[in-house]
Amino acid sequence: MHIQPYAAARLFVTVLILALPGCASRPGPEVLTAIPATNADTKQVTVYTATTRARQSPNANVFTAGRSMELNYARFTLSIPPTHRASNIEWPAAKPNPATDFVVTDQSVLSQPAFLQDVGRNGAHGSSAKRHTVGIFVHGYNYNFQESLFRLAQMAADADIESTPILFAWPSQGSITGYVADREAVTYSRDYLAALLVSLGQLKNGDDVLLFGHSMGSFLIMESLRQLKLQGRTDILSKLRVVLAAPDIDADVFRTQLQVIGKMVTPITMLVSKDDRALSASSLLDGDHPRVGRLDINDPTIRDSAIKNGVRIIDITSLKATDAFRHDRYASLATLGPQLASLGDGPKQNPATTVGSFVLDAAGATISSPFRLASRVINPQ
Repeated sequence: MHIQPYAAARLFVTVLILALPGCASRPGPEVLTAIPATNADTKQVTVYTATTRARQSPNANVFTAGRSMELNYARFTLSIPPTHRASNIEWPAAKPNPATDFVVTDQSVLSQPAFLQDVGRNGAHGSSAKRHTVGIFVHGYNYNFQESLFRLAQMAADADIESTPILFAWPSQGSITGYVADREAVTYSRDYLAALLVSLGQLKNGDDVLLFGHSMGSFLIMESLRQLKLQGRTDILSKLRVVLAAPDIDADVFRTQLQVIGKMVTPITMLVSKDDRALSASSLLDGDHPRVGRLDINDPTIRDSAIKNGVRIIDITSLKATDAFRHDRYASLATLGPQLASLGDGPKQNPATTVGSFVLDAAGATISSPFRLASRVINPQ
């Protein structure tokens, strides 16, 4: 059945609205107001931000959906309550309570030099036994600034590893009906993300850089990597570990992006789910072109393509979905991070064992090849 573009767009919006769990209000800029930390049992997480969102007013950390002509930088400290449950964000109520809520306890407007100095200083103070990690989170479609900030704080708190979390926030409309505008905002932001990666790559503390994108943010990451490759910045690309969660990328577009980028020193990791409703709706809007976030890892063609292109595809359908769209499973992955040693990150690993398609066993926090698993069932030892 062929669906006309305008009808597809209306159907896309209808599908998403029907999937919403209710009409709960979304957090506004008021949750960014800093209040003193009063509970010694809270965990403090500092998040740095670099954003193409415009500031509502100069020298204030309230960001709009407008597009800034230059990157804006900020630093936030959030307290995580002792009652926090993994994967959740305990949003503050009218009167924020650090004992039960995520609360901003400090914030600062930063210049680019101050931002780079702070990030560099954190790396220099890292443990000598382990390399320090700078983790850059690029959010997806339909996020406002505060939602992306608190989500990164949740993941950083749950992962409980020594790292410096950085939010790259692009000017999403934060609206169900803003899909097309969000796609344009992503394209607008790709050079800015590439420039940020170059700046961080020039720091002298030897940090690992983990670049983590969700949904449409994955498209932004791939476009920025493509830009860096065209600029000849293989020195920057070689320092990156890239994870794409539920990537909202047309499969054909992804193939052409990979052709330009080439194989990364550390294989790109893709986290996919076959039952992702948001990506199903996105595909419908795009004339039924498949999204790579819904790839079937049991398809030998997908496995062979992943090996050929030096990509690691992991099906995370076993993780409990935190939203009605089944699109935010990545938020549950942070708690499993230290246990997933079988991912084999790092250039010293054997590429033959780190690329291809795999399935995540959430209960055991391990990944296995679905083809090896099938072989065991057919030919038990």
